Amino acid sequence: MSITVKHTRINAGYLALFITSTIWGTTWVGSKYALQHLPALQLAAIRQLIAGSCFLIYFLIFKKQSLPNRKDLRTIFIMSLLMMVFANGLSTWGLKHIPTGLGSLIGALYPMSVWLIEKFGYKKSVGNRYTIIGLILGIVGIGFVFYQNMFAKITPELIFGLSLSVFAMLCWSLGTIFLSQHKLTINPYHGMGWQMIMGTIMLSILSLLTGEHIPLESVKIEGWISILYLAIFGSVLTFVCFIYSLNKLPATVSSLYAYFNPIVAMWMASWWLGEKLTSELFVGAVITLTGVYMVNHSIKKDQEKLIVESEI
Repeated sequence: MSITVKHTRINAGYLALFITSTIWGTTWVGSKYALQHLPALQLAAIRQLIAGSCFLIYFLIFKKQSLPNRKDLRTIFIMSLLMMVFANGLSTWGLKHIPTGLGSLIGALYPMSVWLIEKFGYKKSVGNRYTIIGLILGIVGIGFVFYQNMFAKITPELIFGLSLSVFAMLCWSLGTIFLSQHKLTINPYHGMGWQMIMGTIMLSILSLLTGEHIPLESVKIEGWISILYLAIFGSVLTFVCFIYSLNKLPATVSSLYAYFNPIVAMWMASWWLGEKLTSELFVGAVITLTGVYMVNHSIKKDQEKLIVESEI
């Protein structure tokens, strides 16, 4: 009986990982499509309002959970600023100016930036020579992807989009590091809901200040359908599956979603949006994701070694 239960839990973990990998990949295309109907910061704000409300309604009304304490609220605010406003909001804005495949690959580079931040910002001795090789491969891979724009097609709009996307990825990395150092005392899904609602407020203010907003009555039905998809499937369902897979699968397995997301995004962008799936994009994606895997894998191996040594 216990063996059956164990296998059922493992299968459920892999199912959650599959949902996370595929749907998060499609959200890059969903965001790109939704940007045809409303501005980026307003899109991110509405998406987070819908998703955050779902989480809070569930935990406050159905689960009768109490409000976060002051310490948790401070942590949630910083997480919201880094991950909901800067990471999600600015990556959505950047996607307006760059190809979907390039945007998704830049997002996948976050394990590399986590290593760089911890190595030089926190002076942590993590990683090894494979980490360095992985970093080099990541840079070379992005170069292949960007090759078609490298000489003749560089525009201020492209540079602006790249800058927003890289900054968003760095903020996601900072948020990941911050979360590892400041654990919440409340349910992580509950905390996610508060992060999204705080993000909605900040993004709404930014959209007004930057002019990145339009009257809601002017948004077409296609825009609302894409927003609902991004909120319900891209935020609520995938965040639930992501955290579930983290709890049910080994870390090295649950992190595999990061390598599938760009592949799904590029294929969907080619099929749905008509973006060219060039040989440079394919080769660059393979090289980049190989580099990301090497960095992520070598860091996890070093961390496991440190844990074993400390126990001895």
